[in-house]
Amino acid sequence: MEKILCSVIVPMYNEEEVIPETYRRLTKVMDDINESYEIIFINDGSRDNTKAMLSELCKTDKRVKMIDFARNFGHQIAITAGMDYAAGDCMVIIDGDLQDPPELIPDMIEIWRSGFDVVYGKRKSRQGETFFKKFTAKIFYRLLGKLTDVDIPVDTGDFRLIDRKVCEALKQLPERSRYVRGLMSWVGFKQTAIEFERSERFAGETKYPLKKMLKLAMDGIMSFSYKPLRIASYLGTFLSLASFLYLIFVLLQKLIFPESAQSGWASIIAVSLFFNGIILLMLGIIGEYIGRIYDEAKGRPLYIISELKNMEDRKGPRFKINE
Repeated sequence: MEKILCSVIVPMYNEEEVIPETYRRLTKVMDDINESYEIIFINDGSRDNTKAMLSELCKTDKRVKMIDFARNFGHQIAITAGMDYAAGDCMVIIDGDLQDPPELIPDMIEIWRSGFDVVYGKRKSRQGETFFKKFTAKIFYRLLGKLTDVDIPVDTGDFRLIDRKVCEALKQLPERSRYVRGLMSWVGFKQTAIEFERSERFAGETKYPLKKMLKLAMDGIMSFSYKPLRIASYLGTFLSLASFLYLIFVLLQKLIFPESAQSGWASIIAVSLFFNGIILLMLGIIGEYIGRIYDEAKGRPLYIISELKNMEDRKGPRFKINE
């Protein structure tokens, strides 16, 4: 196999509008480095013309590779597949929408050559995003930092360069509910940031609507912290104690001041609904963890591949290829 300095990993989902420009900018940047490279596009079950366009690129440029999923498995799984198949001494993970600038890759490679194992992009600003998304993202990153003992950098995404040994370490982590940027912090190694201004999407619509953002946030919290379970335990203990004290108060009131003790359906129902709500909340938190345990116990592969382009000789570690 050809020795490759850098593998560029690009997850794609319904990105037909950006593929030509993404390819043009990536190849221009990588050609200027004057080192061997490959660009691995992961087609994550796209329903538009993404697969056909990527297949055509693979025909005209052998440095372009494609992993075609049998269905949509999700952005974090697509990144994982790219790392599983990458052959480079280092890997750059970048989304295909061009919000993260490919022109930063040479600087990342220089920092990597100076001795760092992970160079992650840190956003100084986020252009073209709503106030709600910016605000909730800011709150999430800081909440995650408070809940977990792993030092996950704030205001960072998946845009980063990683060394081959970091990739090999990540391959040893088979969990399904993946929060890749958190896993990269968990494995350690020497890491540093490079700041940049995040641009608007070049074209198309975001592939991370609110529902997917909430799932990603839940994966980040549940994968790296059991403190929600501890909070539920503390809350349950506090409410049980408060309920017991209130029961004593009601009994004393009935015994000492029987004439003032009146039954009130509204207050009883209000208290009952409050406590039932808290109980359901705690059961929901416990259920999230149990559901993840169930997913892990099934032992299914993280993804199924329908087709490989320009990398048929490579074998992934966890699955069978549908040939």
